[in-house]
Amino acid sequence: MSRVRLLIPAAALAAGLAALLIGLELGGGAAPIPAGDPGPLVRWGYPISRFFQDAGLAVAIGGLVLACFSLKPGSDSWNRVADMAAAGSGVATVASAFCAWLSFRTLVTQDLSVETQFTDAFLMFFTQIEAGQVMLLLVISLALLTTLLISVRGHVGLAFAIVLFVVPLGAMSAAGHAGGTEWHTLAVTGMFIHILFACVWVGGLAVLTMLRFTDKPGFTAVIERYSTLALFSFFAVAFSGIVSALVRAGIDGLFTTSYGWLAITKAALLVVLGLFGVWQRRRMLPRAKEGRTRGFLGIELMVMLATFGVSGALARTETPVPEIPATGFDDPARILTGRGLPPDFEPVRLATEWLFDPLWAMVSAAMLVFYLWGVWRLHRRGDKWPVHRTVLWVLGTLVFFWLTSGALNVYQFYFFSWHMLQHMMLGMLVPVLLAPGAPITLAMRTIRVRKDGSRGSREWLLDTVHSKYMAVVSSPIVASAIFVLSMWIFYYTPMVEWAMVNHLGHIWMVLHFTAAGYLWVSMLLGVDPQPKPTPFALRILLMLITMAFHAFFGLSIMVNQTLIAPEYFGALGNGVDAIADQTTGGGIAWSVGEIPTLILAVVLVVLWAKSDDREAKRYDRKAARDGDADLNAYNQMLERMSNR
Repeated sequence: MSRVRLLIPAAALAAGLAALLIGLELGGGAAPIPAGDPGPLVRWGYPISRFFQDAGLAVAIGGLVLACFSLKPGSDSWNRVADMAAAGSGVATVASAFCAWLSFRTLVTQDLSVETQFTDAFLMFFTQIEAGQVMLLLVISLALLTTLLISVRGHVGLAFAIVLFVVPLGAMSAAGHAGGTEWHTLAVTGMFIHILFACVWVGGLAVLTMLRFTDKPGFTAVIERYSTLALFSFFAVAFSGIVSALVRAGIDGLFTTSYGWLAITKAALLVVLGLFGVWQRRRMLPRAKEGRTRGFLGIELMVMLATFGVSGALARTETPVPEIPATGFDDPARILTGRGLPPDFEPVRLATEWLFDPLWAMVSAAMLVFYLWGVWRLHRRGDKWPVHRTVLWVLGTLVFFWLTSGALNVYQFYFFSWHMLQHMMLGMLVPVLLAPGAPITLAMRTIRVRKDGSRGSREWLLDTVHSKYMAVVSSPIVASAIFVLSMWIFYYTPMVEWAMVNHLGHIWMVLHFTAAGYLWVSMLLGVDPQPKPTPFALRILLMLITMAFHAFFGLSIMVNQTLIAPEYFGALGNGVDAIADQTTGGGIAWSVGEIPTLILAVVLVVLWAKSDDREAKRYDRKAARDGDADLNAYNQMLERMSNR
């Protein structure tokens, strides 16, 4: 059996390498370069090294996700998977170092030497050229993660390592095909989603084929949990793959170029993998037993790694859509944002202008699907869930999607006023709609409890809600401070320019201010369980103080005659007075917050009144049961005091 567990991944690696080499030959990804050819060792060595880098990264990420959501912490299986993840990360580190070196040798083809000219070129590539900097970041981050995985075995440490893998994944996404400057952000985001869920899917299956189960949960339970992860990963990979192919090839390029044919081949392999998944869930899971399904999983793994090989060939194949446009270098807006100025605003633009963001589109879809699934599950077992909570959650999710992919996301890159409107709606309107939906309460009522010592979504969610960190950040004063002070820090430091120029900074901005607003509104409403409930009087007081500081923030921008992020908002060439537009943005920050504040104030008063009514009814029921013992005891105490 041990030989089978080793032969299956070896055969899958061979299938993946074969698909890579065939794809490189058909797509011309390793063809000689007309001028300054680095030689066959570099041309073929880079994609092969990249294949092993991706495979090692998949084992690391897929193994960690499988362990954290399927295995019992501290068990033999848990420790074996942790060892596999560390080994996979180590392989990825070595392979990424080879990729970095071969990428350098693609540009600098002179003979190796210790002469100043060669060493200066080496240092310049990894310190001054963006591609070299990204590769250096990838190698260093993977090396640090490998060190972490070697020394950590606790469930919190492994979960933290999964989060840290965002750094090398982000570097890999930025280093891939940009898909044209105009769609750079769309291509990078789609690539990040693609790589992440491909690693979860492929790496989890690779670990399953190699792992020997000797403790609970057994093979059947783990493969069932992996099947759920694989189902979600399949849709994520397919969705991001379609987006990436359209960005890089266009519809016409899919059927007329080598890149397009490789993309279609990859899509066909994904369809086959989807059929494997259907078979796995319908036929194999009900009768899965220890070791009996490894052969089937091995065939699936071979198809997966063959798909990996085709992806590696795609990464080296010239895209039909050029990565660098031939025109637009004299357009300030295009230089700063990667796109030309949008059309002049008219009300109809709110429905017709879109700048689709795959990341937030997937987040919105997940929020909507999982919430409605929870409501349906409650309904199926005969429990009730308030209709207004569902309506508000759906509305909040749709608003969030529109804000991150609709007209506001188009115009906010070119006008400070539109940027401020998007920011205020993300930080105030969306949380006011989402928080009353009580998603944590719904999750606690619908997600099954694990009884075998492993940790599922419910256990991780409970750990997060009851953690010391959440106890601190969700406390009334801290949550209010985060909500207000982060705006001052963001707009009066270089962070705002970073968020506008850098795609990662923009993602951070959306995530932070939406989460900060949600945390603050949740603290005020108290719909979901909290570490320590806050008295209503304190909630209303903090709301008034917070909104006073918020209004003062808006006024400070209105009267500020120094342009915020002048090298960005002052250089777009958008045809408006930048200071006047900034003043308008300050007015938006001051005024937009008033409506959500009024809504929150009314809701808090109503909740306070209902809380008092519930407390009075509770007291009346208690008095009816014990003959008003509390009141009698109080009167007796007064009588004793009077007698003394």
